[in-house]
Amino acid sequence: MNAFEERTRRCQRRLAEVGADAAVLFPSTNLFYASGFREEPGERHLFLFVPQEGTPAFVAPEMYDEQIRDSSWVEDVRLWADGEDPTDLVAEVADDMDLRGGHLLVDDTMWALFTQDLRETLSEATFGLASEVFEDLRMRKDETEIDALRRAGTLADRVSVEIRELGEEAVGMTESELVAEIERRLGDAGGEEAAFGTIAGSGPNGAKPHHRHGDREIQRGDPVVLDFGAYVDNYPGDQTRTVVFAGDPPAGYEEVHETVREAQQTAVEAVEPGVLAEDIDRKAREVIEEAGYGDEFVHRTGHGVGLDVHESPYIVEGNETELEPGMVFSVEPGIYLPGEFGVRIEDLVVVTDDGCERLNDSPRTWEPL
Repeated sequence: MNAFEERTRRCQRRLAEVGADAAVLFPSTNLFYASGFREEPGERHLFLFVPQEGTPAFVAPEMYDEQIRDSSWVEDVRLWADGEDPTDLVAEVADDMDLRGGHLLVDDTMWALFTQDLRETLSEATFGLASEVFEDLRMRKDETEIDALRRAGTLADRVSVEIRELGEEAVGMTESELVAEIERRLGDAGGEEAAFGTIAGSGPNGAKPHHRHGDREIQRGDPVVLDFGAYVDNYPGDQTRTVVFAGDPPAGYEEVHETVREAQQTAVEAVEPGVLAEDIDRKAREVIEEAGYGDEFVHRTGHGVGLDVHESPYIVEGNETELEPGMVFSVEPGIYLPGEFGVRIEDLVVVTDDGCERLNDSPRTWEPL
């Protein structure tokens, strides 16, 4: 039994626990998680029916036949041709699985076009969201997933060091030029593609937590927030460092950077099984508040990372999820001073049996390497 089939079997057991008869998946990370087949959403009907018991079945355009069979362990692939009505196959699968009057959990990201067709075709069924099953399953990564995330972390570490070694060469580059250089190096190092919109926020732009990049030129003494990662075997890296490539930083920067570094370290050291997600947020926040910058820490401390760059568990006040071995998330406190600069330091961690393992280990200092 391969990893994808084992995940599907866990999904089926979870369906029974929540009282659902089947999950209906759409091209999404849930579909890949369960089947091994990955595709972007499109205008054609493509579903994977996962019943509470028995064998899953694809309903798919015939053009995908070979791709599905090459990548997925699921053998029941029912194909429709352009010009045919795919809902006929939906009805056929529903009859075979006795789902006509069942409770079905559909992918949270399924387009309205397809959910509407499901509701019309299976008018006696009731519907919920697949996150009811998959959120809990996907929070705890298996060894295949953790290995990919480790390699993505190592790749990000390598590029982080290479970029910082630019030193004076980075001065005069625009943020966009620096991002192009980062993404080129991520690809050269083996990354499949950038995991998200790479951030290079220089000077006052660094005070905007989700500023991507623009035409501002990096100046001597500028703090630069660098947030990037790449996919490795479908799993993303995500690391942030705030650096000064050359020259002296602005007044107050060293104190702010050291506060964020201490907050991040304190939060990482608090990670272990049984601790609540919100407690990790609180540990980071207490350090920053004590230093007098509480109002300048304007986002949660972290987010889960897996097939999606942002997924559960979220490291935020009010999240009482207990940490368990196999959970992977970011720890990324920050301080943002509008009009001046920002500082954020981020690593991914995986919860272990007695603490956590950092998946990033590039220097967290701000000085040029």
